[in-house]
Amino acid sequence: MLDQQKRQQDFPSLSERVYLNTAAEGIPPLAVGEAFQQYFQDKLLGMDGRTLHEAQWDAAKALVGQMYGLSSDEVSICSCSSEAFNLAYQALQLKAGDEVIVSDLDFPASYTFGLQPSCPATTKIWKARDWKLRLEDLQELLSDKTRVVSISLVSFFNGFKIPLKEVIQTIRQHSSALIALDVTQALGRIPLDLEDIDLIISSTHKWILSSHGGGLVGVPSAKANEWTVPAGGWFNLKDAFGDQRFDKAESLPGAASFTVGMPNYPAVYAIRAALDYITQTGVEQINQAASPLVEACLEGLKQTSVELISPKESENLAGIIAFRHPEAERIYQHLHSKQIHPMYHAGRIRVALHGYNTMENVETFLRELNVALSKSYVGNAVS
Repeated sequence: MLDQQKRQQDFPSLSERVYLNTAAEGIPPLAVGEAFQQYFQDKLLGMDGRTLHEAQWDAAKALVGQMYGLSSDEVSICSCSSEAFNLAYQALQLKAGDEVIVSDLDFPASYTFGLQPSCPATTKIWKARDWKLRLEDLQELLSDKTRVVSISLVSFFNGFKIPLKEVIQTIRQHSSALIALDVTQALGRIPLDLEDIDLIISSTHKWILSSHGGGLVGVPSAKANEWTVPAGGWFNLKDAFGDQRFDKAESLPGAASFTVGMPNYPAVYAIRAALDYITQTGVEQINQAASPLVEACLEGLKQTSVELISPKESENLAGIIAFRHPEAERIYQHLHSKQIHPMYHAGRIRVALHGYNTMENVETFLRELNVALSKSYVGNAVS
């Protein structure tokens, strides 16, 4: 994906467009489609196919463990990141008086459980200032009542990348809280050092270029007791079919407790193929190729009339830059008409740059953005 010939070979659908929306939907390489076909061939074997499904499951878990810095026994795969977070909160068994800290730059999957009327805990919001999360604001929220700090390594909203080591240090110094980290907008895009994280969660259809239907869960063995989900099921149980099955249900510890039923094997095949592709390409190499594109895009946006809602320093970003404009919807429509595909939502345009993007993509985007802005008259739009 870092080479023009490989890019054309592996991502033929990108040949006629500038795709800048990986933060919502990654474009899978053809190898992922081949993995779906392999699943179908294996499924045709009926029960004999399960041995092949299980081999893909093991291979996918090993690759997730490699990405997370954990063993394959410390990871599992559920249906999506939302399910993973719901199960994680279930494992915590929160009580009245407990406090949960989340940020206002995070995706709903990671925090809305704590806002449900059925949740007895109090949710505190780590609020961004100038589109950044600041350590001193986090410190003020921490207390001996804090059960978990649930945060994203990279914000889906504006791309802000938290200073992870400093965040961990602040939490450890001022509380005994668990740290749950959503790496959805970082996994496959930037190198990760996830030491001293208690729970790691990612979706699968964005930067790792896989399909929907997966939630990648990592629980270090030392934290397995804290994150064992007391859910019904069978795949997550120690002895689902034994003689005592109507007397008690006992979950497997840690990550294994997050996969409560039959794995979504089509997604597992896709995840294995996508992570194979990403690891063979190299996350460090992807980052080295894409970071100059982020810097060039950021600098280009600074020269326009848009309102940046991302940090203005590239070291605080991974692959996402966001901005606003009073005529953002019309600007987006212009870009879309030119086969340039960022994301638009409620006045916000978000650009996401991955390893399959090029400097030419950035230049085309900035050129057409400036064309759209030159036709922009607030209150009296002219197209």
